[in-house]
Amino acid sequence: METPDPDHYTTPVFSTANKIKRLCWQITWVLCCSWTPAPLYFWRNFIVRVYGGKIGAHVHIYSSCKIWAPWLLVMDDYSCIGPGTEVYNPGGCKIGHHAILSQDAYLCGATHDFNDQNFTYIKKEIIIEAYVWICAKAVVLPGVHCCEGSILGAASITSKNMQPWSVYAGNPARLVKPRINFTNKK
Repeated sequence: METPDPDHYTTPVFSTANKIKRLCWQITWVLCCSWTPAPLYFWRNFIVRVYGGKIGAHVHIYSSCKIWAPWLLVMDDYSCIGPGTEVYNPGGCKIGHHAILSQDAYLCGATHDFNDQNFTYIKKEIIIEAYVWICAKAVVLPGVHCCEGSILGAASITSKNMQPWSVYAGNPARLVKPRINFTNKK
């Protein structure tokens, strides 16, 4: 059996500068946003933009959500991060137009290599395309690509990409039925 490298456990995954930036972000969110009433989206969007988030028009970010790194967040027009939702995005996160992350949803953008003796930290980008709905308490795991119009049902968990205009449910999430592609209607 190979002896673990003792120096690995003292080497931080994130730099001190990154930790300070995240601390400043968390303090700013608590002081400036966490207490704000729901209609003040423009204010919360402004604060996320100050921290480097690329936020489109008419975006709804609720005050009770948690965004790990706003500088790694892209949200297109008319998208929404609902109440209690957590966006853990060390690998980045893109949310397409008209996409909804419902209450208490969780996007998890990192994991560990459990087959590595050092339990190496792995960051992966999550992509949520246009018209996607991540329902209440659903979980999207690292590197998942939710294609246009896909739906992840309430309390479901996906570690796999979701096909366009399809509904998924369960743990693990399985394709349960197609969804009508209303963007093709004339």
